[in-house]
Amino acid sequence: MPPFRTILMTAALSLAAAPAFSADFKVKLAGGWNGKKVPAGQQCKLFGGNGATPPMVISGLPAGTQWVLVQYNDRDYKPLSTKGGHGAIGFPVKGSKAQLPAIPANVKKLPNGIFIASKARSSGKYASKGYLPPCSGGKGHMYFADVFAMTGKNKSLGSTRVEIGRY
Repeated sequence: MPPFRTILMTAALSLAAAPAFSADFKVKLAGGWNGKKVPAGQQCKLFGGNGATPPMVISGLPAGTQWVLVQYNDRDYKPLSTKGGHGAIGFPVKGSKAQLPAIPANVKKLPNGIFIASKARSSGKYASKGYLPPCSGGKGHMYFADVFAMTGKNKSLGSTRVEIGRY
């Protein structure tokens, strides 16, 4: 792994102690995600799905943003409820707007400079090489993502939270 990517992963993990969410940038879900209910089929394979991350459209990124870190979490399952419990993905960006594509579950290698900053912390039959889609078996868990605007020197310029939906 290139040293730069190692630095990015270290920075991604250090965001665990980041301050409260306070960003002027906006994140909207796309691709059929409404933030209220996880779309059919977007759950993990254990429960009959073939999930991927929700595509996101971001506007108003702060000047100096070079990449966006998205940490995916399950609010209702404490071991995976913070710091990218369901995985964290880094997306290179340019300018004040970005369109983040859907990233398939359980994939380690990604295209176009996109990278797994940290794999899901799940284990056993729930283990994943990268992103773990909602996997509560329809028990009503609420999923969300913390989104960070990052500089090339791995400094957070701000963050916000987006609700992914209930499954």
